[in-house]
Amino acid sequence: MIAVLGAGESGVGAALLAKEKGYDVFVSDFGIVKDSLKDELNKNAIAWEEAQHSEGKILDAEMLIKSPGIPETQLVAKARAKGIEVLSEIEFASRFTAGKVIAVTGSNGKTTTASLIHHLLQGAGLDVGLAGNIGDSFARCLKERDRAFWVLELSSFQLDDIRLFRPYISVLLNFSPDHLDRYDGRMEKYVAAKMRIAENQTSEDHFIYWEADEWTLKNLEKVSANKIPFGSILKPEGAYIENKQICININREPLIMSIHELALQGKHNCYNSMAGGIAAKLLGISNDIVRECLSDFEKIEHRLEPVLKVYGVEYINDSKATNVNATWYALDCMSKPTVWICGGVDKGNNYGELLSLVGDKVKAIICLGKDNAKLVEAFGGLVSDVQEVNSMEDAVKVAYRLADKGDAVLLSPACASFDLFDSYEDRGRQFKKQIRLL
Repeated sequence: MIAVLGAGESGVGAALLAKEKGYDVFVSDFGIVKDSLKDELNKNAIAWEEAQHSEGKILDAEMLIKSPGIPETQLVAKARAKGIEVLSEIEFASRFTAGKVIAVTGSNGKTTTASLIHHLLQGAGLDVGLAGNIGDSFARCLKERDRAFWVLELSSFQLDDIRLFRPYISVLLNFSPDHLDRYDGRMEKYVAAKMRIAENQTSEDHFIYWEADEWTLKNLEKVSANKIPFGSILKPEGAYIENKQICININREPLIMSIHELALQGKHNCYNSMAGGIAAKLLGISNDIVRECLSDFEKIEHRLEPVLKVYGVEYINDSKATNVNATWYALDCMSKPTVWICGGVDKGNNYGELLSLVGDKVKAIICLGKDNAKLVEAFGGLVSDVQEVNSMEDAVKVAYRLADKGDAVLLSPACASFDLFDSYEDRGRQFKKQIRLL
């Protein structure tokens, strides 16, 4: 019997795949399960429970699939001590694919880069799926059908419980402090979790990385895969920026294009484009197709997404910015006086790196959350107008009042969403809804 802890998208996806593969499955969630997921479990005759963990039944399992949002609880520790195999949904699902996996992680940019790589492979006519930390779970997608290629966006939580998972191409974009509440406040533990993306790779595989990231460089010797850098320094193989052009040099067939041709603008997005271009060329995709796809890719929802211009004020949805570094990129892109909406569940954030940008670019701050004390303390002496709200409706109304023609209103929270919203997607969509009601 397989026990699944957590009945969200990841857990239910794993349960559905396990059931299809002939396993007896039991799903347990300590919270309340969404009605739509209950219906799905019932339809597939999968036993489940909510608001409790039946320890005896769970510890009778041969395998425990742990959803990424669940930390190392006492129950999980008991399962390990009993010799029960504890896996992530990603690890379990990966055992049932014959496709090549391109896995993408990093503190920032992983959704954009995974989506871009998927776009590149689609543009080349390849049979490719996109899953993981974006859209449907890998397990759910595999239940529907396997594909020749899978692009997976992976969080550190999803990598915590892998064992044999081995991507053909892994992409590690960057490191910045994030989820330190989960990792005992230690950056080293967070880095170690993300570095697991490459731990089972061999010299037949490829590891794409940012050549200027100090945490990656500290751990590079542990990587056995073929290491290919991107950044601003010319290397024999890899990608770099020079004279406002990117050069992607793989297999002695360099692709050179102006940064102004790229669909994704901004220095950080140049890096995302280079990482995606390297992955595409490693898979044999031609320069012409790579160039076309890098220039026609559409921005993803909730990441620096232009919403509307209302009475001369531009509204921008960056709800996916759930850590300080992501918000740094957003603020760095702003060219207009900005009303900044931030706040939510603090994950051990250090706001110091934002002080200079906030001082230069932000005219007012709206703190959206149940507990805004840390934000108010960090920025209250820097910006004269700091207001607190606890609903998206109030946040947008206050922003509308504070912004003048020619300004921008930026939702870039730097925090998780779970104090007031179901997810960062829910937060972003509520933002867009309230703007359209202005």
